[in-house]
Amino acid sequence: MLEAIQLTKTYQNHTALHNLNLQVRPGEIYCLLGQNGAGKTTTINLFLGFTEASTGKAKINGVEVKPGSHETKAFVAYIPEVVMLYGNLNSLENLDYFSRLAGFKYSKSDLRHFLALAGLQQDAFHKPLAGYSKGMRQKVGIAIAIAKQADVLLMDEPTSGLDPKATDEFTRTVKRLGEEGKAVLMATHDIFNAVNVGNRIGIMRRGELVHELPAGQVDARQLQELYLETI
Repeated sequence: MLEAIQLTKTYQNHTALHNLNLQVRPGEIYCLLGQNGAGKTTTINLFLGFTEASTGKAKINGVEVKPGSHETKAFVAYIPEVVMLYGNLNSLENLDYFSRLAGFKYSKSDLRHFLALAGLQQDAFHKPLAGYSKGMRQKVGIAIAIAKQADVLLMDEPTSGLDPKATDEFTRTVKRLGEEGKAVLMATHDIFNAVNVGNRIGIMRRGELVHELPAGQVDARQLQELYLETI
């Protein structure tokens, strides 16, 4: 579903990403670790078409990503570190609005179902998002991805700032999406969560993918040691 082929991004004299080769298959959760500036967010931005590759290709479902083109956007949902939603609207209204933008029109019952699948408590459905915690906003973001019927989820530091309970809830939801065949690429600093949620883990340094391993081959302590040796 996701493929980077010798993907490179340079800004004047700075190389943010160098010759990245990466694949994320349907049903796979790929966690990308690295310090700030390692190239994680650049990778996600290239897949989203927010910026244009200097050389190489980013492909989604076999289609090359082109800035300004909407062809690949139909396959993708994006969950950033801070989900930008309308604080004066409740979760049902936000979900209805963003679903319509993606070309879908759902009943109130369907919207409630998507929010429940994302793990949002029912008593929050009619409350303005201005009063939501970060974890609750992330759940609305996931509900939007579910409603959009996206095959690919791109996530940039989605558990940053979440408390342990909210992180656990988020992890269980992402695992379920993987079991349903979604391809997930998650940039994160959270080593424990990467081991817990990921099928494969990549470690980036200075714009290069320097390690790639199945999550089942390491525990959090071993991954932390490898990560610290790498950076």
